[in-house]
Amino acid sequence: MAKRRRFMESDTKSEDKLVKLNDAISSIELFSKEVLSALIADSIPPTPNNYALYFDRELDDKDEEFKKQIQSILELEESDDSEKALTLERTLKDGFNSVKNILNVTANLYKNINLMIKILEKRKEDIKKDKSIKNATSIIESLDKDINKLNTILEKQTKSIKTVYNETANIIKKVEGETIFDNKYGIYNKRYLIAKISKEIDLIKQYKHKSSLLMLELSKDLKKSIQNEKIITLMTRTIARLLLKTSRRSDTIAHYGNGIFALLLKHTDIEDAKRAAKRLLDLVSNSNFFIADKEIQLKISIGITDINTNSSAEEIIVYAVNALEEAYKSSEDYFVRTAGE
Repeated sequence: MAKRRRFMESDTKSEDKLVKLNDAISSIELFSKEVLSALIADSIPPTPNNYALYFDRELDDKDEEFKKQIQSILELEESDDSEKALTLERTLKDGFNSVKNILNVTANLYKNINLMIKILEKRKEDIKKDKSIKNATSIIESLDKDINKLNTILEKQTKSIKTVYNETANIIKKVEGETIFDNKYGIYNKRYLIAKISKEIDLIKQYKHKSSLLMLELSKDLKKSIQNEKIITLMTRTIARLLLKTSRRSDTIAHYGNGIFALLLKHTDIEDAKRAAKRLLDLVSNSNFFIADKEIQLKISIGITDINTNSSAEEIIVYAVNALEEAYKSSEDYFVRTAGE
């Protein structure tokens, strides 16, 4: 009876999961029609990329239960080629570090052998002073020759390793010029950000939609109160993780430099960008940081600007950074500076 009861309970659970999955599929079908209607209403071509952007935008306005339903299906088909690229970059840099370590070990070995030669030279001079041990002198001289041969071979090998190291270093520099990944924070880098903004400018010229850029970092007041670079770095990494956790798939998160992060919000006007900024501010303020027994409330400042077609990607970034500076000066959590202001 117990086995039968467990079987029936297992069967019931399977049926419940199936019902939930079917409900989620029905929900996503209805939601997909809403997304398509929104695209048509805004006169945006329903291309796969535009559809994905509007999918995330429309989903952002739904309740949490609905989001969880949709997410349960999306998780089944998650596949991101950029993640593979990031993994490849990490592996490549790890390989370079290994080559560097080999060179360091070889260099230390070379130094030790040179030290041994100097010691032998000193001992040989000591023995020469004592005429009664000529045989020992002969043995030392023979050993000296052998070590010199070994040293010559090692010098050649060290030069070969140095050549390989330099070639690898040059390859890494070329690769780094093309990388899209920031090792320190596990997100995209400045180069990738500029490329994405440039591409978005071209898309806006064609489709006439609106997009925004947020620049954010830890509050300067908070940094001043901490005055510990290691702790500030840990806090900044926490911010990066929160951005990754809460952003839409269509958003681009990048490290601009010096702990300043950028968030490119596609198909998002200034008003929606303000709402996104407020959500981020609330999220961060509710994510406290612990240093030993002391609890510290995280706080960020945000600069907001629009992606406009009359400015370059670099100029748009400057607008957003200026807005970030204005947020500091005005003691506001966020500040908006649009193009031309």
